[in-house]
Amino acid sequence: MTTPSAATPSTPAAAPIAGPGPASDPAGAPRGRGSLGPVGLVLAGGLSVQFGAALAVSLMPRAGALGVVTLRLAVAAVVLLLICRPRLRGHSRADWGTVVVFGVAMAGMNGLFYQAVDRIPLGPAVTLEVLGPLALSVFASRRAVNLVWAALALAGVFLLGGGGFDGLDPAGVAFALGAGAMWAAYIVFSARTGRRFPQADGLALAMAVGAVLFLPLGIAESGGKLLDPMTLALGAGVALLSSVLPYTLELLALRRLPAPTFAILMSLEPAIAAAAGFLILDQALSATQSAAIALVIAASMGAVRTQVGRRRVKALPDMP
Repeated sequence: MTTPSAATPSTPAAAPIAGPGPASDPAGAPRGRGSLGPVGLVLAGGLSVQFGAALAVSLMPRAGALGVVTLRLAVAAVVLLLICRPRLRGHSRADWGTVVVFGVAMAGMNGLFYQAVDRIPLGPAVTLEVLGPLALSVFASRRAVNLVWAALALAGVFLLGGGGFDGLDPAGVAFALGAGAMWAAYIVFSARTGRRFPQADGLALAMAVGAVLFLPLGIAESGGKLLDPMTLALGAGVALLSSVLPYTLELLALRRLPAPTFAILMSLEPAIAAAAGFLILDQALSATQSAAIALVIAASMGAVRTQVGRRRVKALPDMP
């Protein structure tokens, strides 16, 4: 989703993946006040990944889009493997299949996204990419109210994009939409990986799969540039901010949040990206963009309140 050990709860290997029912602790008691814990993990991960994306954009002139992805995945894989030291034995064929697909989804999501930001601005790229999780929230949800939150978030996303993307490079738009599809797959298989492997072991293995898949592409594009000390240092920063920290936090959050609710929370990414652009790149927000961010935040808060309220109702004892 481990790197920040203080932010990583000790989840046992058999920790239940979030589903429609209420989460519970090892003793079987339902979680009440801690229901917002996974939401905090998601928000922290979103902040990290967007500031990491801003750093990655500044690194592209040095290493190229594919080179940046290669550094990001390779450094993240090394860090996670050293920290987690996952077992290679004792896993079923289904476990390994889940890890491989998870790794392919991560590699595809990163590769397509950086191809997009190499052609279109960061804000519109994130806005288009988030349509993947929004679509997942609509298709996977079993509650009509979640469709309302998804529609509200979608309205905010399009408003944040200026109401249209006609002036953008079509290839960049296609890459961003493809990254969104991979993002939806990432959410699904991150949850499955968290269910099958303890802590972040599955994430470490999947990151290694993605790094191996992308390494030839990065070498072909950037070659020896990847070994430049400054490039390596910046790449390590991108890996920590955009991969190690957020993916660890998200994997942990998906153990306690249903995929539809998590997907709607991902609609906060364009808002976080806009805030990062304002703070780092000195990009001012217009009144329309501010209204769009308010819509997205309202949708995410509504989705969270719906899920928390549902858990509290199910946690109440049956009345005689």
